[in-house]
Amino acid sequence: MIRKVFKKKSKKSKLDSFIKKYHIPREYLSVNRKAVTRGLLVGIFWGFIPMPFQMLAVLAMTPLARFNVPIAISMVWLSNPVTMPFMYYMEYLTGAFILGKPHLSVELNLHWFDANLANIFVPLYTGTLFYAITVSVAVFYGVNWLWIHSVKKEKRHAKRKKNAKK
Repeated sequence: MIRKVFKKKSKKSKLDSFIKKYHIPREYLSVNRKAVTRGLLVGIFWGFIPMPFQMLAVLAMTPLARFNVPIAISMVWLSNPVTMPFMYYMEYLTGAFILGKPHLSVELNLHWFDANLANIFVPLYTGTLFYAITVSVAVFYGVNWLWIHSVKKEKRHAKRKKNAKK
């Protein structure tokens, strides 16, 4: 389990001195169920939004909610230069379907995008919001459920082991 990995670190680590030196709230780096699931929610949400500087949007959310910032920033990188064209095309098709508009055949050149930006903007962001909300919320609840059930399973296993020793 992930908690065991992070609990094995030494008490006086470089991370602790870094946190103290720069006065970083410990909640931004804590590894507990709530911080991790919130970090996943925020990171995946911003990862689906087609915009520059997605990591800055994650950092802008830190005063509003306490979450694991490194996990959130790493989730933003799920949309990277390799995955972006596929993600945004899927979002565009979904947005066109939701709005009931016919989708255009996309050409990968700047002239086509310049000529059709007004036609693809609303369907793209409609699909973007659909995926950003549904996927991030589904991951939030899925990981939350898995975390709770893995802790319960671990407790049952420890209890059986304790009873077997008696």
